[in-house]
Amino acid sequence: MAESTLAFLRRRRWIWPLLGILILWGALTVLTARFSIYSLTGVAVSASFLLLPALGQMLVITTGRGNIDLSIPSTVTLAAYLSVMTANGTDAGFLLSLAIVLSGGIAIGLFNALLVLGLRIPAMIATLASGYILATGVMIVNAQINTFSRPPLLAWVATGRVGELPVMVIVAILVAVVIGFMLARSAYGRQLFAVGQSLEAARLAGVRVKSTIASTFVISAALSSLTGMLLSGYAGGAFLEMGTPYLLQSVGAVVLGGTLIAGGSATAFGTLLGGMLLVMIVTTMQIAGLPPGAQDILQGVVIIAVLSVAGTRIGRQAS
Repeated sequence: MAESTLAFLRRRRWIWPLLGILILWGALTVLTARFSIYSLTGVAVSASFLLLPALGQMLVITTGRGNIDLSIPSTVTLAAYLSVMTANGTDAGFLLSLAIVLSGGIAIGLFNALLVLGLRIPAMIATLASGYILATGVMIVNAQINTFSRPPLLAWVATGRVGELPVMVIVAILVAVVIGFMLARSAYGRQLFAVGQSLEAARLAGVRVKSTIASTFVISAALSSLTGMLLSGYAGGAFLEMGTPYLLQSVGAVVLGGTLIAGGSATAFGTLLGGMLLVMIVTTMQIAGLPPGAQDILQGVVIIAVLSVAGTRIGRQAS
């Protein structure tokens, strides 16, 4: 019975972040009368903005060998500025901005893939370097910004509601469902897991390894760019360091959600719950009155703790 329970939990690692959400929700409900279902909706909106880059990060991490995308913060910020610069307050302007932002994201992803696969620079160094390049671009673009008039469609997606449910939450859930289906039911998902589990075995099985890895960087950058655009609609503009929180939080949501940091296994539903849990942890710290620096430290401690547990499990399996 115990072994079957452990096997069940290993197959459904998303249970742990779900339990964490329920525990924190109960604790916050007891500690403050202000926390309610409506407050949980606000947390869900914040988690929705986090989920998009986290899903991209999840795909990159799934390819294994320490692959990670550290250019996400700069990509988010640059996309927000591009959206502000190209939108003219109309829905036609929104569609033009969407095309420009996504094209920019695809270009960033291809550049990251070139550095990692073509020049064989470790992903951590390559994406960090490209992030610095993008940050310089943000500084240049920042000087060109005057005013920003949100297109109605962008404002509706970023801040609107369908009944009591925020549109942004619906968008995030739909993206998670699509990626979850892709991982579980498509040939691409099986190829992605094969690459993360064993590069050589994937090659022998006929998987186009480089193309598969490159696609994850492209998807990650595209989702980060879309996040930047939506954030500009939510905030009514763009500002420097807009994407900074997503560096730590995108990794944290993936790890807390149960995706293996060693690669070869991922769960989109778990990443959704991991993002929700991480936002609730931040909300709890804000209610407790912790300063921003202490919040970052505590988030790091939580992520390190989860990584250490995951590393211990991997070591046991290897032995």
